Amino acid sequence: MTTLPGNAREVRDEDAFDVEAVAAWLTETAGLRGIPDVRQFSGGASNLTYLLRYPDRDLVLRRPPAGAKPSSGHDMAREYRIQSLLAPVYPYVPGMVGLCTDHAVLGSDFYVMDRVPGTILRTNPPTDLPLTEADTRTLSLRIVDLLVELHGIDPEAAGLSELGRGPGYVARQVAGWTDRYAKARTDNVPDFAKVTEWLAGAQPQDVAQTVIHGDFRLDNIVLDDDDPLKPVAVLDWELATIGDPLMDLGSSLAYWVQADDEPMMLLTKRQPSDLPGMPTRREIVEYYSERTGLPVGNWGFYEVFGLFRLAVIAQQIYYRYHHGHTTNPAFKDFWVVVGYLESRCSTLIDRYQKENR
Repeated sequence: MTTLPGNAREVRDEDAFDVEAVAAWLTETAGLRGIPDVRQFSGGASNLTYLLRYPDRDLVLRRPPAGAKPSSGHDMAREYRIQSLLAPVYPYVPGMVGLCTDHAVLGSDFYVMDRVPGTILRTNPPTDLPLTEADTRTLSLRIVDLLVELHGIDPEAAGLSELGRGPGYVARQVAGWTDRYAKARTDNVPDFAKVTEWLAGAQPQDVAQTVIHGDFRLDNIVLDDDDPLKPVAVLDWELATIGDPLMDLGSSLAYWVQADDEPMMLLTKRQPSDLPGMPTRREIVEYYSERTGLPVGNWGFYEVFGLFRLAVIAQQIYYRYHHGHTTNPAFKDFWVVVGYLESRCSTLIDRYQKENR
């Protein structure tokens, strides 16, 4: 049996499920025998992810949190289907084992996939993974190449064109995330009026319609155990869709904390993007533009949007904590992050407006 992943913990009481019922379903679906040992991955803040350990096989189960309302972010059948269709054209998705839509088993839809063994770069790299500055640079650009490759897939050829809603993706995203924030706002966070008004007025037309991941970060990438400079899998496809690739890049870089960022930004770090050798956000944008040929002259819009979107995600998570839907203490100070991100967006808007006068 492989080594237990470092972020796999005992299952929280509020997130426990009927293991025997799932084991029976896996026996019928995949021919697996016995009751797996179950651990919960601690990194997720949206859908819940569990490690199921059989004597000769490790699996991963994904399901929505208790009380989650149906949405694209909690649609297990959609997430399962996207990865199944991507597998023939994008060899970085885990193998799918099965989808369960019978709520008698777990109380919601869920799916099970193979666990991809390897290293995941979280806030700080593992101590047994020495990376030189040159190694770090090579790895980071290879990871950007994963996004470039994803954005180069033909949605129609992959059978994914049905996910798209046609032109107007940028406008729909601005309106949608603005509405989500209003619904999740609590009385201890700012209203983001300046930010949302600027985004609504500054939004460009879509530059393309491609397959996008929606949550592309270093801690959603698995690295080969034998060659840590080789990415072998991309995880967490819950937000994948057809949309504007620059919006995907902007959302990704909202998580890219640089070593020279201000102290509060450094406190939001959840991936080692500040290591020596890591490119800056601007360098990544320029590299991506060179590889794809897409124009990035209006990058300020995508940067602000990415940070606003991150603020909405943090606020939605905090809303659940604020109203007692989860007791995970990791979420109790997310409102502070939301306030900081509003300030950062406002500062960037002022800078871009001054540069474009």
